[in-house]
Amino acid sequence: MREISTPDPVVIAGAVEGVVDEAVLRRLLTQVGALAGPIYGKQGKQHLRQRLNGYNQAAGFSPWVILIDLDQDAPCAPPLRDSWLPTPAPYLCFRIAVHEVEAWLMADREQLARFFSIARSRIPQDPEAVDDPKRTMVELAKYSRRRAVREDMVPRPQSGREVGPAYSARLIEFIEAASSGWRPDVAAKSSDSLARCLRCLGWLFQLSTR
Repeated sequence: MREISTPDPVVIAGAVEGVVDEAVLRRLLTQVGALAGPIYGKQGKQHLRQRLNGYNQAAGFSPWVILIDLDQDAPCAPPLRDSWLPTPAPYLCFRIAVHEVEAWLMADREQLARFFSIARSRIPQDPEAVDDPKRTMVELAKYSRRRAVREDMVPRPQSGREVGPAYSARLIEFIEAASSGWRPDVAAKSSDSLARCLRCLGWLFQLSTR
């Protein structure tokens, strides 16, 4: 009997600013049907930028995605993208979350409200209009009826920290939850930068299957 060959999976490597961004990127790659390859960076924006040329060179031969947050002092994403990488490689998808990936998570208001156990009305309807999504996420956690969420995500008084001790771990839990977690396709309806990212990843996936 003749064997039926199956196409090789599309593996896409990437680089991000932090561990929450990594979880978001892995979820987005799954959404478009790709497999996540190695994800680099995860040590902040400047660390990523210092290695940007190397990532861009690698994207001349295989699919890559770079995901960063929009700087608070940047007016919009296109000028920031052009200043970072005026000549992207053929297999590079370079996307910017407006203003942070937390805004993309808040865009799935129904699931986030369920995860935090808060009223959906507390979550901004236009997350991309929020100047500091991370701070907003912490404020939402303060209203959680789940004690563990409050203790993990809200910083201790006088700690001097912006977020609680397990802020990232809780968000990653929300991103990765199979049935009750974040839904990128739903969130993209309320976040233009997320919708653009999904389209770019979909294009990269299709390009890599040719």
